[in-house]
Amino acid sequence: MKQFSTVLNQFLHLIPQNEFNKIVKDLKVDRYVKHFKAWNLLTVLMIAQAKGQDSLRHIVTSLHHYQNTWSHIGLKRLSKSTLAECNSRVSPDLFERLFYTLLKKTKHIARPHGSRSVANTFRFKNPVYSMDSSTIDLCLSLFDWATFRQRKGAIKLHMLLDTRSQLPSVAIIKEGCLHDSKVSLDLTKGLSPDSIVVFDKAYIHYAQFEAYQAQRIFFVTRSKTNMIYTVIKDTGQHPVTTRKEAKGVILDQDIEVVTQKAIKKGPCAQSQRTMRLRLITYQSPENGRVYEFLTNNFRLAASSIANLYKSRWQVELFFKMIKQQLKVTSFLGTSKNAVMNQIWAALCYLLLVRYIQHQTRYKGPLISLLRLINEALFERISFIDLLGLNPPDIPFVVGDMEQLTLI
Repeated sequence: MKQFSTVLNQFLHLIPQNEFNKIVKDLKVDRYVKHFKAWNLLTVLMIAQAKGQDSLRHIVTSLHHYQNTWSHIGLKRLSKSTLAECNSRVSPDLFERLFYTLLKKTKHIARPHGSRSVANTFRFKNPVYSMDSSTIDLCLSLFDWATFRQRKGAIKLHMLLDTRSQLPSVAIIKEGCLHDSKVSLDLTKGLSPDSIVVFDKAYIHYAQFEAYQAQRIFFVTRSKTNMIYTVIKDTGQHPVTTRKEAKGVILDQDIEVVTQKAIKKGPCAQSQRTMRLRLITYQSPENGRVYEFLTNNFRLAASSIANLYKSRWQVELFFKMIKQQLKVTSFLGTSKNAVMNQIWAALCYLLLVRYIQHQTRYKGPLISLLRLINEALFERISFIDLLGLNPPDIPFVVGDMEQLTLI
């Protein structure tokens, strides 16, 4: 009779340990360390994410209850002080580099997520990305390094999300006081030409628009009310009755936007600079509200531009999901390393779960898969058998392992 290892052990085997050890060696995070090493810290942080544990005492107490499984996950001893010291010592660069290693692995098997979503109804093949940030509030008296406002601390998680696969392409964690537009070029640095990036007004910066033009990257955003522009070409109002694809489009205009005003005084006088863009006025059929979209793409239909901006809501849902389902709002330590390590570990955990979802072609929602792993993390059951269960059935099934084993 075959005896399976724990779900946790099978989960950790998905991490390419050779590449992890190479990163550890490059960063020298385990130098002079004898017992609790970086791999042990990663294991504990994965367990904390899977079980929803938000304190060191909770983690240590829980793991001592499952001490008979330690040999499978490489643990020998564990204490609250050891865990706290390691979490503050290990550089977050380790987990950041692991995140991109796992992302590369997951992208190879990823398939379009949610066939009925707006992003997967587009006829064009351009890569589509949504760019946004989410603020994680911190107590300034405890996290004194995370200055945001006079009496408030925070950090920002900046994300470039692949809208079709719902996988993060780039993630950057910065201080909360840094404006979103200062990070946008770092998020879009490695994008291929003809990619489409969708973002809100917070990322509007005309100098960066020129950088997108040089990289041949298209962008879609909403216009600001104080934008100075001149209409070059006005197609007027589209007759909705004769053009089905123009439904909701009021105006489709070619404009010249003033990106830099003329300065005539002094020896360093500057001339006025402009940029040719496209301004689309659109009325939503759902709520009747009128929106103005700004883009440098002159080929797609105006309704497609409107639907592109509508797909930006996927990144908002992504942030909502990770804040509700992962531990990224309450932290195991107050040092900068501890906070960064926990956020990067949470993103690594999410990629591993998405890898399982794609590899096994699990048809249920992601939240159900997260609950399955939570319930059966220390049980000796194969992933294939686990994915065939519903979370309420697990406590009854794991008591009788013979029906899930292969002879």
